Amino acid sequence: MSYQIITDSCCDFTQHQYQELGVACAPLTVLYKGESHDNFSDPADVKAFYDELRGGVTASTAAVNPDGWAAPMEAALKEGRDVLVMAFSSGLSTTYQSAVIAAKELREAYPDRKIYVVDTLCAALGQGLLVWHACRQRDTGMDIDSLYAWLEEHKLNICHWVTVDDLSHLKRGGRISATTALVGTMLNIKPIIYVDNDGHLINTAKVRGRKAAMELLVNKLKETGTDFETIFIAHGDCPEDAAALEALAREKCGVKNVITGYVGPVIGAHTGPGVLVVFFMGTHR
Repeated sequence: MSYQIITDSCCDFTQHQYQELGVACAPLTVLYKGESHDNFSDPADVKAFYDELRGGVTASTAAVNPDGWAAPMEAALKEGRDVLVMAFSSGLSTTYQSAVIAAKELREAYPDRKIYVVDTLCAALGQGLLVWHACRQRDTGMDIDSLYAWLEEHKLNICHWVTVDDLSHLKRGGRISATTALVGTMLNIKPIIYVDNDGHLINTAKVRGRKAAMELLVNKLKETGTDFETIFIAHGDCPEDAAALEALAREKCGVKNVITGYVGPVIGAHTGPGVLVVFFMGTHR
């Protein structure tokens, strides 16, 4: 390849998926139980992480710093390849800004190489879905300049619709009040969240019960989806619910292919176990 696509670990791909797609990765950091870890994606490790959260362990996260980006970027540049970076939403992290800093420094060291940095305005497997589409375009022979333009044109077509099961984590993160969390838990209220055009998580609706929440997510897919060939679903260690959401999407929307994975620790630390998300290409967010 004449250029290297690089993303960060918030896209929640497994190591096998990175290798299969030919994508390099810069890791964010997860801090819990007094230790710092590179953000991880192996399903067994992520499941164990959610078990820790259920047991009362709290976690925090840290962005990729400029040095963290520079390592995979320079590895490609030294091989004579150009670089296209796809970074976690600037609305949720400073990871994108760090990539911009690293790119500026490396352009001075490698003036003959092209270095593009895209603020995906996406998160988790929504970011993964955009990376997946980028790799498909690359594999058709699209050059780096055209791919950068394509990403800037289409990144806001990646839709993220989320429901959260455990309100205590939203309370801890300051997204809802303690009273709202208490009442919501008593009444079995499930918030519906989406990622807006600035890459922020926005509370947009509340429904009673998990089934109603899943139906609303699929209704959003049906209303605004433009590509029912392949969608992504992510879950916070609730594979049965993810399977039920997949079945509903296939039934109501005729979805053909579903790629399912975990919501990784970077997002899961803030949403808690039981988070459930559908990602798809749509008309708008």
